[in-house]
Amino acid sequence: MRRERLITTTPMTALFLHCRAGFESECAAEIQQRAQELGVSGFCKGQPDAGFVLFESNEAEGAIRTHRAVAFNSLVFTRQWFVIQGLCEGLPASDRVSELVRAAAGIPRAADTLLLETPDTTEGRELARLCRGIRAPLEAALTEAKLLRPHGGEEGSRLHICFLDGATAFVGYAAAANSPPWPRGIPRLRYHHDAPSRSALKLDEALLRFLTPEEGTRLLAPGMQAVDLGAAPGGWTWQLMRRGLSVTAIDNGPLAPDLLKSGLVSHLAADGFTYRPKAPVAWMVCDMVEQPIRIADLVARWVEQGWCEQTIFNLKLPMNRRYQEVQRCLDLIRRRLGKKAVRFSLTCKQLYHDREEVTAYLHRL
Repeated sequence: MRRERLITTTPMTALFLHCRAGFESECAAEIQQRAQELGVSGFCKGQPDAGFVLFESNEAEGAIRTHRAVAFNSLVFTRQWFVIQGLCEGLPASDRVSELVRAAAGIPRAADTLLLETPDTTEGRELARLCRGIRAPLEAALTEAKLLRPHGGEEGSRLHICFLDGATAFVGYAAAANSPPWPRGIPRLRYHHDAPSRSALKLDEALLRFLTPEEGTRLLAPGMQAVDLGAAPGGWTWQLMRRGLSVTAIDNGPLAPDLLKSGLVSHLAADGFTYRPKAPVAWMVCDMVEQPIRIADLVARWVEQGWCEQTIFNLKLPMNRRYQEVQRCLDLIRRRLGKKAVRFSLTCKQLYHDREEVTAYLHRL
């Protein structure tokens, strides 16, 4: 008896947006606002703690237009995104590959890379074995169908396949220039056991996310001066020190003893809100547990006064109105620097290693 194919291809009116589980409403509010600014009407679908949101446009090309016009780096709560090409349901365990290739047949151009993904949830992470097992045969089948080409030169587009479970997957595509290169938007980082705390991973991810490799080499050169406000026990200080920067660590609490043995770190027991550097520094970093608006005011003052050229800082978010609080903090920084005619760039993301917080990068130009 002929098996009935259970595959559904959704119209190209939707975006798939990965986010941190529990922040679906913030991700949805943000993409709807950005789409409305473009004149694209639509609505979001999502469930609490699902780790993703679907934005469906009321017009045929709305999702594509939004993906092209909205800069990914301007989105705070979206980790990764793609235009949905099709939704595969009822994938047979005996032949998932053929169905996925059929669903990908309508992508606008052959992709340069394939990203196999799952939502960043416990259930999603349990599908990692499936993704590893299907990669080789799927890449071979997609290449044979001329939907995936060997990497040759600059990457242009990506094919995304996101499994919700073993029988269900979204298939879509994204422009490489306007999306991160990692599945789910999560870079793979290794925790160094000599780091004073796991918070070191936050700054490591932030530097990878906010700086290009060229910028990382140029803007984090050995010998540069840096200040770490609220440094103890020293995870962020350690990240700067291991790159050869000289760091003044500001905190009334103790630092990890090994940091002071390096010769690159000096510890000053002081309040991060009242400390002022004797001379301008290249970097100020700040991971203090404080009201986010106070941190926003603090970093704006550092850049406004020319005390630092650039800063990476965390904003600890309240339980409610988290998206609105982020906007309030970023608007304060923009207003403060705008009044002083300071040229700057400002980027903010909820990173994988963030929890109830976001991380921002502010650079005086």
